[in-house]
Amino acid sequence: MKKIAKKVKRIKAGRELIAGLRAKGGDQESRWAAIQALVPVGLLASEWEMKREARRLSGRPHARGKENGPWGMNPGYIYLGDQAVSVMVPRVRNRRTNQEIPLRSYQRLQHPGLIDEVILKRVLKGISQRNYEEAAIQTPATFGIKKSSVSRRFIKASGQKLRRFLERDLSVYDIVAIVLDGKAYAGNQIVVALGMTMAGEKVLLGFTEASTENYQICKDFLHRLINRGLRVDNEILFVVDGAKGLKKGIREVFGEKAFIQRCQWHKRENVLRYLDKGQQDYFRRKMQAAYEAPTYEGAKRRLDAVKRELKPLNECAVASLEEGLEETLTLHRLEMFTKIGISFKTTNCLENVNKHLERYTGRVDRWKTSDQRHRWIASALMDIEPRLRLVKGKEFLPTLRDMMRICRQRQFVLQMQKAA
Repeated sequence: MKKIAKKVKRIKAGRELIAGLRAKGGDQESRWAAIQALVPVGLLASEWEMKREARRLSGRPHARGKENGPWGMNPGYIYLGDQAVSVMVPRVRNRRTNQEIPLRSYQRLQHPGLIDEVILKRVLKGISQRNYEEAAIQTPATFGIKKSSVSRRFIKASGQKLRRFLERDLSVYDIVAIVLDGKAYAGNQIVVALGMTMAGEKVLLGFTEASTENYQICKDFLHRLINRGLRVDNEILFVVDGAKGLKKGIREVFGEKAFIQRCQWHKRENVLRYLDKGQQDYFRRKMQAAYEAPTYEGAKRRLDAVKRELKPLNECAVASLEEGLEETLTLHRLEMFTKIGISFKTTNCLENVNKHLERYTGRVDRWKTSDQRHRWIASALMDIEPRLRLVKGKEFLPTLRDMMRICRQRQFVLQMQKAA
């Protein structure tokens, strides 16, 4: 009696679930998605939904002149959560044609398309595929999910995300700044491009794979972004870590419309590597104070003072500081450092993306192929993108574009004067 009472209670819970979903006025897709996500109540709810459809198709019992009628039950399976579960499927026959009428509810629940995203997110969140069966939700009469089955679904779902990510139309975004940086994967570099729109939104534009951040790879990568619709009619601020290949590629593809801001953090740390540990804290504070100066003249004057102090200590440190120094002061030269320096003086915004990326991919013990890396990275980046925060100082981005345009016009006038 206790078992019967428990079963009746669960059936009532399933019926209440369906009634509640219907009362809320949800659309058909969200209704089925909710049913599939509820385990094990979803099992009872799904069986009840199929029986309800069968009764609707069959009409009232014992009524005369009915075209359709019940035709027993057959064993079948549906997907709940992320598992295939055996069920008894009611059948309905058309008496005039003597053909079975398929149940839409059964067809809908039988396809695992809804769960591709579920499995994808669970694997990305760190559930190892080899331990997936242990982590799966247990339900009555489940067939169980094998590692190979999960892998196939993950490959399918991540492949779709990779295609959407790499083919996304970029012409819909008005990009004012792009941050480029690389991350090591299995001995190769994955260079990621993070764009900032005029509205302050962060958009992951794409990525490319190379052995190093070299010029030709960067050039081809940027051309692919343009072919996907990246607008090149306005000036763009590029924030990079100082790799020469990246800078050369940017200059060749975008020409004078590219304004390069070298990461001040990378520059400072590169200089400090040449010094003893006892000297590093002192010069770190000196360089930081120099870069925090609000004007170009003030920052340059303080950095020149740092060079004079470094000269008797280490000539290599001085050479490192001088290399690309003007590019670390681009925001100062545009008179935008105090307004948007917090967002664009370093590559930190992309470093944060890479940290999130590491959480998704860090548990992969072995990268087998480039396709595998690309699918995982694309899937992770598309999952990360919606959570990226708006650019700090986004209200000044229109001013940034205006200042870059004015600066380019001044450079053009100076070139014409020199030529004359």
